[in-house]
Amino acid sequence: MIIGIEHVGLSVANLEQSLAFYRDLIGFELLRVLDCTPEGALGTVVAMPRCRARVAHLLLDGRMLELFEYAEPRGRVQADDACQANHGWIHMGLTSTDTRADYARLRAHGVEFLSEPVEFRPGVCIVYFKGPDGEVVELRQTPGGVEG
Repeated sequence: MIIGIEHVGLSVANLEQSLAFYRDLIGFELLRVLDCTPEGALGTVVAMPRCRARVAHLLLDGRMLELFEYAEPRGRVQADDACQANHGWIHMGLTSTDTRADYARLRAHGVEFLSEPVEFRPGVCIVYFKGPDGEVVELRQTPGGVEG
């Protein structure tokens, strides 16, 4: 029986840059960094035999973000015209206790936002921003938690 979301995986161009962003700026805790060799199991799991990658596991509020920096094969940069209407995963959502304050703090650090914070429906304030590789992340403030 499937009972919940355990983690989200993100392929990144530079693991150190992404760690600085997600750990140091956003507030994730670094659990470990794994070196996955061509002889290991990663290639079998992802259907890329003999791939090489560094994988970081980060934790925030009991949920894991898994960052992959592939050395072989190297990943491709997201298209400049990528948008939220494209098929596939389009963003990761993070809970905020004060979306407007987080917006101001991250913006002061040069983070690019798609808009200013918006009251999406009564009591729910959201804003989207871009991570180091152009990935989109949502900040969501909801009075009643996920179901509110």
